[in-house]
Amino acid sequence: MPADSDPPKLFTRFSTQAFARERQLLAWRDRVGHVVDVVPDKEQIARGFAGRIDLYAAGGLVFTEARTDALVLERSIARVSTDTRRDFAFHVYAEGETGHVSGLSVKRSALGSVRGIVAFDLNQRFRIERPACRVLTMFVPRAIVAAHIADCDALHGRVLPDDAPLARFVFEHFDATARELPQLDRPDTIDALDAGAQLLLAAFAEHPHALHDSRAALQVAMKGRVKRYIETHLHEADLTPMTIVEALGLKRATLYRWFEQEGGLGAYIRHCRLREAADELARFPNLQITDIAFGLGFKSASDFTRAFRRAFDVTPLEMRLRALDLMHTMSRDPLTRTRAAHSRGVQGSG
Repeated sequence: MPADSDPPKLFTRFSTQAFARERQLLAWRDRVGHVVDVVPDKEQIARGFAGRIDLYAAGGLVFTEARTDALVLERSIARVSTDTRRDFAFHVYAEGETGHVSGLSVKRSALGSVRGIVAFDLNQRFRIERPACRVLTMFVPRAIVAAHIADCDALHGRVLPDDAPLARFVFEHFDATARELPQLDRPDTIDALDAGAQLLLAAFAEHPHALHDSRAALQVAMKGRVKRYIETHLHEADLTPMTIVEALGLKRATLYRWFEQEGGLGAYIRHCRLREAADELARFPNLQITDIAFGLGFKSASDFTRAFRRAFDVTPLEMRLRALDLMHTMSRDPLTRTRAAHSRGVQGSG
């Protein structure tokens, strides 16, 4: 896919599991061959190859999550000379290490195989001998990289270990992005990918203003981290703005400012709990309403009912009855069942 294309939101999934063992590595080579060559050997072909890759694209950015056995990748001078790929590929090794990178000029002090992030200029050659890994890759158009890093050609082959400045934020943001992308709509997908690109460029930039230039991206990433913490601890009664401040080591004033548009951090937590309660009322019709309320940190049934009515203009019981009525209607209507089955089939074919 050309790096400057902009589909509404593209998602593809590929796995070698569906192929015969002797075809698996060759199938993987065919899949990724538009960017890089897979260098196989007869022994590796014979024993089979496990590989899976999910690809998302929106807003001119491409993000992939891949899990593979050990393999050798190469982008040769001949490939560089004959194709049109001129963007940058940033490999974030969420599991495993970068492996041995060759075919490019590096300093004697360059890092070996580490858990880290590697930048590759697809306008230059390289070869990677890497172990089994889970790698999150972002393809960033050359124009964007050049706008942030003056000598972007020199970026090729640079490795940032996971303890480098800003690297921790990149790892956390990319890992969360991989989990959340399947549920995001196009605008949120673009925001997540753009924040990831900005964090990458800030992490690799060497000028002193890099952090300042990427403040917005850092805020998006850190706010996402707060939201994920809230989601994980939503059923804990002692989840409060102060416990989040203490757990994440953030400044209280900064954290509160980030959630001003949501009415404050406390209001955001309450809204998340009410939204989860509405979902549980429909999904668990046999669960007592008071159990749902107490399980989400509300101190009393009356407090829960008042807050629920203010948020949704119905009581919890009315919400449950509406959900049950809708499910019964769908179960009785053959046309509705057919449409729902077709919708599931379309979604599953992505």
